[in-house]
Amino acid sequence: MTLDTKQLRYFYEIAQQGSVTAASQVLNVAQPALSLHLRRLEEQLGTRLMVRTRSGVVPTEAGQLLAERARHILAEIARTEDDIRSLDGAPAGVVRLGLPGTISALVSLPLIKAARLRYPQITIHIAEAMSGFISGWMREGKIDLAILYHPLQERGFRSDILLEEELLILWAQAWPMPPKAALARLQGVPLVLPSRGNGLRDLIDEAFRAQGASATVGIEIDSYANIKSLVAEGFGASILPAYAVQAETRMGTICTSRIADPGLWRRAHVIQPTARPMTRAQSAIAELLPQVVADLVAKGAWSGARATAGGAIGAD
Repeated sequence: MTLDTKQLRYFYEIAQQGSVTAASQVLNVAQPALSLHLRRLEEQLGTRLMVRTRSGVVPTEAGQLLAERARHILAEIARTEDDIRSLDGAPAGVVRLGLPGTISALVSLPLIKAARLRYPQITIHIAEAMSGFISGWMREGKIDLAILYHPLQERGFRSDILLEEELLILWAQAWPMPPKAALARLQGVPLVLPSRGNGLRDLIDEAFRAQGASATVGIEIDSYANIKSLVAEGFGASILPAYAVQAETRMGTICTSRIADPGLWRRAHVIQPTARPMTRAQSAIAELLPQVVADLVAKGAWSGARATAGGAIGAD
């Protein structure tokens, strides 16, 4: 006997809920019938899939494998159904997009508005997280598209350069600094920076090394809001994207200096999978996303950003 989609759907929901009782409520299937289904599935596969605990059930190693495969299979079936139903009409379905929080604050609302006008039958689910989590979600197939500050240079993914954004030096208002300064000017100045492993921090460290210097780190904190507050309070200088300090510079709580030529820029990339087929809805949003971003740049909403002629990175 082979597995069918009902078995996969039932088992996946049990694994997701961590409880047969909770899964029965979601699936609208009687709990005894769902428990019997689980027992027969274990007998069919010849291995234990769940360990019963006081609070519910926990997947075994085999159960985790089955739940992960079931998620992929059920998602692919749903995509196929959406594509077939919408072949004669407008693209329809759900598109899952992963965004760093700072980009999401700029892009999410304009993208959703544009998609609603152009593709009313597409629903966009946006997941915000740090880039490392988003990369993992892309590899696991939990999201369909992403914007990252680094290319995903792995087989099965395509990374298209979206734009470049300028990084600025942040100073406290009481520190009189020139409108443009070299990184060497920061030698010995305590810096408030993200921790090592953060993409922005890695870029900053590399820029210092390129000039034969090193950053003097006073405080490490992985929060733009807290970095800006600490700089404003005089705990040190920092380096952040221009758009991240628009409000503070307008209010005068923080001063900024551009970094001396050629400046310091970082690239944002649109990441798409190539190892699995894209639905019409996913393709539509993948085309719409750069248009929305280009409009934000043209209007000055993405302060300090510029278009780039770079192309795709990564192997199919």
